Amino acid sequence: MRIREFSSVLNFNFREHVPLREIEQRGKLFRLYLPAMAGCFLASVLLIGCTSQQAAAPAAPAVPVVVAKVEKKNVPLELRAIGNVEALASVSLKSQVTGPVVAVHFREGQDVRKGDPLFEIDRRPFEVALQQAQADLARDRAKAENARVDADRYLKLFEQNITPKQQYDAQRANADALDAAVLADKAAIESAKLNLQYCLIRSPLDGRTGNVLVKPGNLAKANDVPILVTINQITPIYVNFGVPEQSLADVKRYDTKRTLRVKALVPGEDGVTEEGNLSFVDNAVDSTTGMIRLKASFSNGKRRLWPGQYVTVVLTLTTQPNALVVPSQAINTGQSGSFVYIIKSDNTAELRGVTPGRTVGTETIVESGLLPGETVVTDGQLRIVSGSKVMVKPAS
Repeated sequence: MRIREFSSVLNFNFREHVPLREIEQRGKLFRLYLPAMAGCFLASVLLIGCTSQQAAAPAAPAVPVVVAKVEKKNVPLELRAIGNVEALASVSLKSQVTGPVVAVHFREGQDVRKGDPLFEIDRRPFEVALQQAQADLARDRAKAENARVDADRYLKLFEQNITPKQQYDAQRANADALDAAVLADKAAIESAKLNLQYCLIRSPLDGRTGNVLVKPGNLAKANDVPILVTINQITPIYVNFGVPEQSLADVKRYDTKRTLRVKALVPGEDGVTEEGNLSFVDNAVDSTTGMIRLKASFSNGKRRLWPGQYVTVVLTLTTQPNALVVPSQAINTGQSGSFVYIIKSDNTAELRGVTPGRTVGTETIVESGLLPGETVVTDGQLRIVSGSKVMVKPAS
């Protein structure tokens, strides 16, 4: 009924002859239904606007990501450790005779060769001792010759029964004693010559000298402190390092097949390495640390390694051929395990579960889940889900 009344209001025609009372009734109805008319109009406008907005909503923008290719490589099996550089040979020189140092024939920190003169001790007391030993030899030799002649003379008299045997025995014993004195004098001469040679101290090996601890004018004591100088042989050189006892079986297995290569990363020189060979495996595991000590030798021709220095050591046991590798940052961990995002040909992301293996440097070996040549996301994974549109951007 009210709908009809509302229609009649809308169809009001001023040309018709309508009674005044009906006009007043229609005015009341118009005022009554005006708010309803406005509400219906507004709802229609809003409904049309929402429909047009939904139809014109743009698609979600592509997520910028950094990607990398799944590569097939020969990956080395390596053990890393911290090592300490050790001189191949180290000698602390001491004097073998007592006397004042009169000369030093090298500079501190100088490279010396085997046999080069280093220190000189006052020779004069030892020259005098040699001369005295030579004089003693001459004296005792003359006595010995005279005693031998007397012994021969008494032998003839004893054979003729002129001299008793006791006198002959005494002369022969005296001659033998003087012969022994001659031998002792010869030994004393050799000792004096040695002491004279010890006055000039020479380098026992090729190496580099350290700090001179006994300056000229000071007294050097025989086989006593302080030492004169320390010489370290640094070409070639050793690096000592330790690996966990769990790796000992691998080290022994691969060491019997070939000579294992060792690299030492020089501190302070990015990317610079020295290469050498594993030369020693200790005969026991340290029970306090659970480590086995190893030693590698390096030629150290450029002298990048220095005694006492700490370096990072990389021991290569073997090489795993044709391994699939991806950058380590491409692998994520979720509730279901490890996964990566694959970029398909239509530039959409796909979540793929993987089985990661060991990590070498900045790359990780993938045991299963990927194929060579596939593209994985290495940066931007937090903003994408499986099926998201992506836009590849260059790596920074």
